[in-house]
Amino acid sequence: MHFKSGFVTIIGRPNVGKSTLLNGIIGEKIAIMSSKPQTTRHKITGVYNDEDSQIIFVDTPGIHRPKNKLGDYMVSSAKSAVDDVDVVILMVDHSLKIGPGDEYLLEFIEAAKVDVILVINKVDLLTPDAFKSIYDTYSNYTFIKSIIGISALNGKGIPELVKAIKADLPEGPSFYPTDHMTDQTERTIASEIVREKVLMYIDDEIPHGVAVEVQTFKKRPDKDLYDIEVDIICEKQSHKGIIIGKEGRKLKGIGKSARQDIEQLLQSKVNLQIFVKVREGWRDNSNFLKNLGYKDK
Repeated sequence: MHFKSGFVTIIGRPNVGKSTLLNGIIGEKIAIMSSKPQTTRHKITGVYNDEDSQIIFVDTPGIHRPKNKLGDYMVSSAKSAVDDVDVVILMVDHSLKIGPGDEYLLEFIEAAKVDVILVINKVDLLTPDAFKSIYDTYSNYTFIKSIIGISALNGKGIPELVKAIKADLPEGPSFYPTDHMTDQTERTIASEIVREKVLMYIDDEIPHGVAVEVQTFKKRPDKDLYDIEVDIICEKQSHKGIIIGKEGRKLKGIGKSARQDIEQLLQSKVNLQIFVKVREGWRDNSNFLKNLGYKDK
């Protein structure tokens, strides 16, 4: 049996299920998930291992028209993720018609000259005729090597997708130890979990103006307990009040839900303290974005 390994980028419009797919393939929660667009802000690497392959996946921010420096970073990050990879997974939502954004994305991927697997998400909601219609539409793009229908949320079609990816990978060695699942640190994942809960608890556009900055992340030497302090950064004083909620209820809900997930991640008790701070215009502040880990491309 020949061992295969390689790099795979997951790309698509915002909110088509890229992070859900990555978590489903890896089997662990390494990318935050939300029904709101533009949830993923960084490229996130997840490593899949089995007896005859290692696949390094890169989840990317959804490609959209940027409105600020943060958006510029996200789109640049997504575009750079197709450089030097073996396979690109182009993920589409069955409910979204092909529009100008899709045409732009298809042209961009075609120019990259890399093997492309088109993944149609949420096929469990499609009739056979509806699936065939979408399949036939994308079959007209000759650079797409194969088309696979999946449900990222319930795992349908994921084994078939992994099999198709492996067929396109070259023979090669493992790049990471078999117990290595992501390049994200526990500190980073913890901050993203808090941001996920903000997305979950807060409506409308406020979550897009929210960042999470970890101030303290340390394990007590004398007991199985982590002390974690994070700041939720928002852009307006009125947003701060909404995030905190009446009598602090929303912030308490965010904190409780985040603490439970972080404790599962760390397999340890967590003392989580969350503060909400206002920083106007942070999405256009280059220095602050760099502090949050957003680097210029």
